[in-house]
Amino acid sequence: MPMAGQELDLVRLGAYLERQIAGFRGLQSAEKFAGGQSNPTYLLRAASGRYVLRRKPTGQLLESAHAVDREYRVICALAATGVPVARGLHLCADDAVIGSMFYVMSFADGRVYWDPALPELDRAVRADYHRELVRVMAAIHGVDVDAVGLADYGKPGDYFARQIARWTKQYRAAETGTIESMNTLVEWLPANVPPDDGQRSLIHGDYRIDNVVFARGAPRALAVLDWELSTLGHPLADLAYYCMCLRLPPEGDVRGLAGKDRRALGVPEEPEIVDQYCRLRGLSSIGHWHFYLSFSYFRIAAICQGVYKRALSGNASNSKALEIGRLVAPLADAAVALIGEPVAT
Repeated sequence: MPMAGQELDLVRLGAYLERQIAGFRGLQSAEKFAGGQSNPTYLLRAASGRYVLRRKPTGQLLESAHAVDREYRVICALAATGVPVARGLHLCADDAVIGSMFYVMSFADGRVYWDPALPELDRAVRADYHRELVRVMAAIHGVDVDAVGLADYGKPGDYFARQIARWTKQYRAAETGTIESMNTLVEWLPANVPPDDGQRSLIHGDYRIDNVVFARGAPRALAVLDWELSTLGHPLADLAYYCMCLRLPPEGDVRGLAGKDRRALGVPEEPEIVDQYCRLRGLSSIGHWHFYLSFSYFRIAAICQGVYKRALSGNASNSKALEIGRLVAPLADAAVALIGEPVAT
């Protein structure tokens, strides 16, 4: 849901976009979307139609964070594939225009669902929406990165080792107090990385239900949003993250299904999700599932800590950012609880 935003100079921005985007004319308003903790996002209304603008936050930022230029690159690369994405229209690297780098993309006129229980829908169709989410995830992982110009979009090999090192560094840079479970994960995860099985694909990095726009009244994805954390890496990182999100409590900014009766709701159980994914990707089984889930909890905990630190610095894009800090310890605790439970799915 957009909310009024006064952060953009509409006259300056409108004149700039008319010079850069074919057919763009008459910028009328810019409404900041209320959701999201990272890159401020705006619905632009113009005489020529609706558009979406995503920008870097202003102020001091963590190294390599808020990479809107990477987002723009990947949605442009995916335009000719079967992965549903918005159309990239323009990337502006000149901070002088609105104060930070930004890009503009087409507006996907559909519906975003924030609750994976899908209370807005009839029970009979809820499973179809979850199956569509898994289908699209598998399609992302099946993209020929060489063919679409993304062969250099990430470093080769050692994905989990590099990610653990990266998020440990980000967490330490944003640390505001001692959380013992995070310290446990910082030690356990690098010592328990599964053997490299050779899988490497484009991964989204934040794949969950509220980052997908669906067609109105149909279980068909129109656009996958928020590619800031995308890279080349291990596809099971996306699958575990998606399942981890569904394991979260049913309240909060990222809603899950913890404590919910999935069968009564008509949504798939986790083994059904994993089985569908394996069939689509031609996998016989998944080992080390506890590691992939623990890593997912650790990574989102580190991200939440970064959001919290930015809030303390007065540099967060969402007024709820201070509340995010309270999630770090429970997320880390949940990851530690999985240690010692090497479930093979």
